[in-house]
Formats: sequence, C-alpha cells, structure tokens
Amino acid sequence: MKKMLYFLASFLLAVSCGPEEPQRAEIVKLSVDKNSLEFTADGGDQTFTVTASPQVYLVPGDDWLSTKKGAKSTDHKTVVTVTAQKNTVAEERTSNIAVVAGGEKFYVEVSQAAGKGTSGNVDVPPTGGNVVPENNGNLAWQMAERLGMGWNLGNHFDAHNNGVSGETFWGNPVATQATFNKVKAAGFTTVRIPVTWLGHIGEAPDYKIDEAWLDRVAEVVGYAEEAGLNAIVNIHHDGGDSKHWLDIINAAKNAEVQKKIVAQVSAVWTQIAEKFKEEGDYLIFEAFNEIHDGKWGWGANRTDGGKQYACLNEWNQAFVDAVRAVGGENAERILGIPAYCTNTDLAIEALVLPEDSVEGRMMVSVHCYDPSEYTLTAKYSEWGHTASASNKAPGDNEADLKKTFEKLYAHYVSRGIPVYMGEFGCVNRASAREQAFQQYYLKYYAKLAKTYGVPAIIWDNGAKGAGNERHAFIDHGTGEYCSTEAKAAIQAMITSYTNSFTLDDVYKNAPK
Repeated sequence: MKKMLYFLASFLLAVSCGPEEPQRAEIVKLSVDKNSLEFTADGGDQTFTVTASPQVYLVPGDDWLSTKKGAKSTDHKTVVTVTAQKNTVAEERTSNIAVVAGGEKFYVEVSQAAGKGTSGNVDVPPTGGNVVPENNGNLAWQMAERLGMGWNLGNHFDAHNNGVSGETFWGNPVATQATFNKVKAAGFTTVRIPVTWLGHIGEAPDYKIDEAWLDRVAEVVGYAEEAGLNAIVNIHHDGGDSKHWLDIINAAKNAEVQKKIVAQVSAVWTQIAEKFKEEGDYLIFEAFNEIHDGKWGWGANRTDGGKQYACLNEWNQAFVDAVRAVGGENAERILGIPAYCTNTDLAIEALVLPEDSVEGRMMVSVHCYDPSEYTLTAKYSEWGHTASASNKAPGDNEADLKKTFEKLYAHYVSRGIPVYMGEFGCVNRASAREQAFQQYYLKYYAKLAKTYGVPAIIWDNGAKGAGNERHAFIDHGTGEYCSTEAKAAIQAMITSYTNSFTLDDVYKNAPK
C-alpha cells in the first residue's frame, strides 16, 4: 500500500509549479444546489448536485440515511443520491448531511415525516438490528461490523511494578475462560488485551521474550477465540510517557537511539508474530498504545518540526515489516496502526500509514475519552444538553463529540480506511441521576460508533467504586458484572449500538 500522509483540515494536494509547468487549473469552490430534502415516512431516494473541483466527501448524519455519489462530470458536478429508510417511529426525524470539499463544508438538512409506529424508547430494542447503509459497504464498514463493540482487559497484562509487568500487579484477579464467555454473552464482539512486556525482554541483539509470559498471553488469547470473540494484542506501557524502552523523546533527538529502538521493535514483534503464526484472523495485532513524550500530545511534538511523529511512523513501519516477514496467518493479519498518543486529531494531521505487502489489512487506532473531565476525572457529574449548567461539562457536549466522529469518517472511513476506538469510557457514578447521564453518554457514544462506522472498545480497569478512574464493569476473573449499576451501563451501551433507533432518537431521550 502506498504511503498516505494526511494534513489536518485540508483535503487539497499541494503541488509546486515550476516556471515551465502548465498553469494550474482554476479551483471551483464548493456549491450545492439544494439546502434541504423532505422525505415521506416511507422513505425512498432523492438527489442533490454538488459542484466542486476538489474531491467531494459526504458524512451522513444518522444511520437512517445513506448517500451514494455518481461520477463527476467534466464541469465538476457530482450527483448525490440520498436514501432514507422507512420511519417506523411515530415522530418526525431530522438530520444533516455534511458535504466537504477543499476544506469547505456545506450542510443539507434532511427531514422525514413521522411513521405509524409507537414513540421510540432507546432502552427497548425493536426486532432486528441496525443496518449499515449499502453504499458504505467498503472495507472500513466491513471491519466496523466485524469488531462492533469491544471490551478492554485493562490494568491486567499491562500492569507493571518496578520495571516488570505482571497480570495481578494492579489488583485484578487472574483471567479465566469464564471471563471471556461472559463478555461475549454480554453482547461484546471484540476484546482488547493490552500487554506490557517490561521485565520480560532480554538484552540486545536478540531481545528474547520470556517464554512463560508469552505463553500466558497466548493462553488468554485462546480464551477469546474459544468464546467467539475477536482479540487485539499490543505493546502497551513500554512507551508510557517515554520512560521505558520506547523512548520517543530521545529517539527524536538521537539517530542512534532511534536505530536501536527500531531494531528492538522488529525483534519483539517478530517473536510475538511467530508465537501466533497459525492463529486465524480473529486475532489482530496493534503496534503500540499511547506513544507520547509525557505531555499527552501537547509537548515537543508540537514544536520539533515533526521529529517525534517521524520516529513513530518508522516504528509503525518496522512493526508491519516484522509481522509480515514471519508469514503464515501473519501474511494477511489485520494490523492496528496507532497515531501519536492515539489522538484523533493527530491521526489526521501526522500519521503516515506504513507500506504493506498486502492491500486493505491495516486499521487506524485512536482513543477518545472526550471530555476527560467528565469521563475520567469525574470533575463534572453530568453531560449533554439536558444536564444542569452547574454540573455540566463545558461546551456543546453532543456536537463536540460528534465532530470527532465526523472528522474520522470524512478523513478515513469514507475512503475505505478502517478506524477503531481502542479505548473510550465513562467512570462509574454514585447517584441515580449521575448514573442516568453516564448511561446517556455511553448510549450516545455507541450510536456514534455505529453511525460513523468506527467500532469502539470500552476501557475496564477493574477499579470498583465511583468517581475518578473507576472503570470497573466486568470482573476480570469471573466475567460477572461488578455491580447492578455497571450492568445497567453496559446493557444501555450495547442496546444503543445494536438497535435500529437513530442518533437523534438517543438525543431526544436524554435524562430530564
């Protein structure tokens, strides 16, 4: 696959033009011949025409709408067909289709008359599931459907003390087959198994991984396969805050340090790939976790002229090359490619997808806990348009979160490049009102994931209770729910992902 370098907020390809080159064609700016469409309850097809010389991208606002572009004419016109599904709910519904070209954006408002059904309740799933629009049946949508909603075995194999990782070091019990069976029964389709390899890697040049540690990881991956789950294995805290061997600070400053790290990345991933060489495509490798210099994406990476980004891009390339070279099932295994700090904006601005020997087997890995002062630290107890002003996280909460998915869709998913949220979440809460808003946040997030084709994997660190960093939902040793409140949160999220209600339906059913 050719390298693809994407720049934030720009879809234009900058081309230098020497004095003898032909004059650059005049850019035709974005215009759309209609600003609204109205559908009957029965749905159907309608069209609008886009005029623009740059590439046109479409972002359907809700999953009851789908769009299909026709071929662009010589006068830069593109006919867009909009398909609305039948409205089975006794409420009118509205949405927007974003049309993006050359850094410009235009919204087409879409409305549909109420159906003859009963008013929707997002807690009660109707018969049947959510249908991915046919025009989005590309690789990205296929991977989204396959991975669906996932669960992180967090603070588990990624736990470490004094430079050595251990399964129970941060208080979680040993994982069992029952854990994964019940994760599957809860409605999850994917489990992410973060692994820190600190203290289990030998000296250069072989960097031999301790067999007992690798065997135990493989055993737990086997639990996932037995339960019928997709599994994702990675290198996790080995690059945490640049304090360990994945030292991006010094790699960006010293070519010899970078060379040594690339060699170790190759050696470690070669051994992991060899261990799982015969495992089927249920298993996905993810190169790294949140690689950054300790400033969470707001450090020297913003001022060093792209040196840290270049180092990570080279590490990602070494990862792909090492896995593919092992052969077997690894020759076509799906590989997760993380952005710097797995930041969604930096995934657009600075990530270079590696060259690969096989087409269409890479996914972009990002994380999003926005807004973190609500989802992680619990500084705010409520979220969304119905929250009380004194307890609410700042901003237009739903719109801000939706913009993240819109950008990922426009930049990657609409182009057939799969993306997944390796981590997201919302800490548990103490009061019934706070729990209602937690459930609403998870419902809205899950419906965004479904609408925009970005599968999402909830963070579970096993920390029980309520408040700051308390993400215990499913017991890591038994698979049982950690509490009735945790069960309600997970069921609300899974239901929202799988039912046929829309993002607008979720919004309208926010806590009062």
